[in-house]
Amino acid sequence: MSYQAGRATLIGAVVALVASMSAFGAGNDESPASGGGEVNIYSHRHYSTDDELYRLFEEETGISVNILQAKADELMARLEREGDASPADILFTVDAGRLVRAKDLGLLQPIESPQLARNVPPHLRDSDGYWYGLTRRARVIVYHKDRVDAADLSTYEALTDPEWRGRVLIRSSSNIYNQSLLASMIANDGQAAARTWAAGIVDNMARTPTGGDTDQIKAVAAGEGDVAIVNTYYVGRLQASESAENRSVAEAVGVFFPNQDGRGAHVNVSGAGVTAHAPNRANAIRLLEFLSGTEAQYLYATANHEYPVHADVAADPALAGWGEFVSDDLGLQILGELNSDATKIFDEVGWR
Repeated sequence: MSYQAGRATLIGAVVALVASMSAFGAGNDESPASGGGEVNIYSHRHYSTDDELYRLFEEETGISVNILQAKADELMARLEREGDASPADILFTVDAGRLVRAKDLGLLQPIESPQLARNVPPHLRDSDGYWYGLTRRARVIVYHKDRVDAADLSTYEALTDPEWRGRVLIRSSSNIYNQSLLASMIANDGQAAARTWAAGIVDNMARTPTGGDTDQIKAVAAGEGDVAIVNTYYVGRLQASESAENRSVAEAVGVFFPNQDGRGAHVNVSGAGVTAHAPNRANAIRLLEFLSGTEAQYLYATANHEYPVHADVAADPALAGWGEFVSDDLGLQILGELNSDATKIFDEVGWR
């Protein structure tokens, strides 16, 4: 399926899903081998790709998919309030740090699934089966093609060198992506090295952190800074945008994978787990298995520009055009375990 055809399919799928969605019900747990019933998702994600996948799952299984969308912290607070009366079967959010937090709060339950174990590599899922990564995104350096020679780039750490003073763009320390990146540095190199890096980035910032990853990319293209640290799928979305202005922004920047001679580029996930009191547990497991399969992984890759977790599914051609890269295979659950250490360091060095 071409990208253009995929976009047309997605638009139609969103309309169909919205028209068919029912309100959350009390639940009707079906065995994984049977059809019917429902599955209720609390989702932090907001992509038309996801809607298309849920429609396909409904067609394949006869299980109705109901979705409640909100920010991750709001969804977790809601699950806490609802307790064992919650209608939610799945919590779907971004970043392993949040998934670990949900586990620690007692909002998820462990599941066993040979299919998920085959499809999702061990370092991209919880070791006890509480959550599973379903898409990958690398945290990379984007640079202004006319102002920076890619040969001058090497590692995250090198961006603290004096030559980058006033040239680095990055979002706030309150952002989970940055917290997990710093947590990975603590895990790999220790707290002292992580603190040195964070302080060095503060010294080299082109401006006070503001906006999201897309804003950092646009600021690089506009010359407000020369490099930024962002997640890959934001670049992919700009490249595939229907807006000529967005495509122009993507054309102005290059993508560089750091630390290729060492631990590799930092990789995180968006992922999901079955909620602690899921009324439709079997259906929830069946949906997670479906989302980890080759059909869903292909759509995540080609329509949403995320890297698949399934080893048999290739990356989107636009992302593949950036080249193969070495990724840090650190077990992602440690990112959540070290989150408080990372946020403490950010506060100590004045990264706002």
